[in-house]
Amino acid sequence: MSDKPDLLAIAKLFLKLGIIGFGGPAAHIAMMQEEVVNKRKWLTEQHFLDLIGATNLIPGPNSTEMAIHIGHEKAGWKGLILAGLCFILPAVIITGIFAWLYKHYGQLPEIQPFVYGIKPAIIAVILGAIFPLAKKSFKSIELAIVGFIVLIFSLLSFNEIYLMFGAGFFALILATIRNNKLNNTNSFFPFVLLQITNTNIFSATNIHLFLIFLKIGAILYGSGYVLFAFLDTELVSTGLLSRQVLIDAIAVGQFTPGPVFSSVTFIGYQLNGLSGAVLSTLGIFLPSFVFVALLNPLVKRMRSSTLFSAFLDAVNVASVAIIISVCFAMGKDTITDWRTILIAALSVIIAFGYKKINSAFIVLGGSLIGYLLTLL
Repeated sequence: MSDKPDLLAIAKLFLKLGIIGFGGPAAHIAMMQEEVVNKRKWLTEQHFLDLIGATNLIPGPNSTEMAIHIGHEKAGWKGLILAGLCFILPAVIITGIFAWLYKHYGQLPEIQPFVYGIKPAIIAVILGAIFPLAKKSFKSIELAIVGFIVLIFSLLSFNEIYLMFGAGFFALILATIRNNKLNNTNSFFPFVLLQITNTNIFSATNIHLFLIFLKIGAILYGSGYVLFAFLDTELVSTGLLSRQVLIDAIAVGQFTPGPVFSSVTFIGYQLNGLSGAVLSTLGIFLPSFVFVALLNPLVKRMRSSTLFSAFLDAVNVASVAIIISVCFAMGKDTITDWRTILIAALSVIIAFGYKKINSAFIVLGGSLIGYLLTLL
């Protein structure tokens, strides 16, 4: 019975983040850092940083996996499941509503005026959250150099997984040479192939959708753009879905709160109604729960090992560098005129100067100001 207060706190927090979490994984992680490190003190900055590094090493949506990690840290297996579900469900429900509207009316509501100011504000939120994490991760000149190199290669569009593992193994080799011995190497990252037993309860179409999205969830690294490429190959190229519907699905995933993987709910609904949406959503998110459950116990063991601690430090630095690179790319695409410059500047001032203000208000303020400025 003693875990009930923790479970209630987890449910409240991740339902809130699932409802207000606009802007993609980097913004979601920034909001989580504010809530669980700064406000609630559930995790230390160092452990939060370690979990970010760990999520970058496994497939799946990073912010969802961070929610699952945090839930596990706070309340074990029950917390793991509850945090993940509470973070995912608001996005799935909102996306499901858009999917229903789209299927019945053939178009999406006009939301562009409200989206206009969101991304400049989100960049400020991410920078405000990543600044203390960056100070924590750059522990030495060596790590600062690794971070700078990763940032440069990330800006040049090198694959983030290569950069992450490259930084980690480079640090691991250096630590091995420095220690002149190899110890505590029994830790490893388990990458599991997930299989699921088909039952006769589901239709052939739903089983097919479930297995497609299960496979994507189990192997996909990277952003929503990578998800787009996978879905294009699996659905559009095979004739299951038109490219226009896919583009609309990704758009819905981008402008609704929560993980962009909720685009799959939209697609499942278009292909086979409510049951298709449910099975598709289950397929895409299930691997994240399994991977985190397997990986979470290893993170602390890695931190206690001299060699793998060096690996984790380098991965953390690389993660921070890649998030900064994401901010730069977002800024280049979205801060394009005096209105967005104004929104970004105001948001940065608030994010850095008034740290007690909830980041959700910064994002909502950016959206409102963006809407008002488009009326000029």
